[in-house]
Amino acid sequence: MEYDDTDRKILKIVQGDIDLESRPYKKLAQEIGISEEEIITKIKNLQSKGLIRRFGAVLRHQKAGYKVNAMTAWKVPLEEAEAAGNTMAGYKQISHCYLREVHPEFDYNLFAMIHVKSNEELSNLLGDISKSTSIKDYIVLNSIREFKKQSMQYIE
Repeated sequence: MEYDDTDRKILKIVQGDIDLESRPYKKLAQEIGISEEEIITKIKNLQSKGLIRRFGAVLRHQKAGYKVNAMTAWKVPLEEAEAAGNTMAGYKQISHCYLREVHPEFDYNLFAMIHVKSNEELSNLLGDISKSTSIKDYIVLNSIREFKKQSMQYIE
């Protein structure tokens, strides 16, 4: 896909943090020397071309009070995986949900990252997910320490 130097500057900026303010594009436009209207138009064009897929906020879970972060792995028959994954993805406490190829000795194939405020909340949520998906076989891998949390940088 084709893009020019201004597009490249925009892509570099928007893949990082954007200030939370009423007119964030105005500041970004000033940084690269174009108008606010032009940056908005260019971002829309980059989205229509598929170079920008989405914009999203990143919640810093620990700072927001979500002290319990757990990767859960669920044993799901493949024919039930899509329905179970869609159900899990509907929970607001789940930030990531993936079906993965796994080693035959570790046949937990559906993974969901859960963020909650307490171990009690985690236990209750796991019971609810298990009930709503009819999946009884799962394991919980609690996070002990976060080593890295940042978005990918595709344009440098």
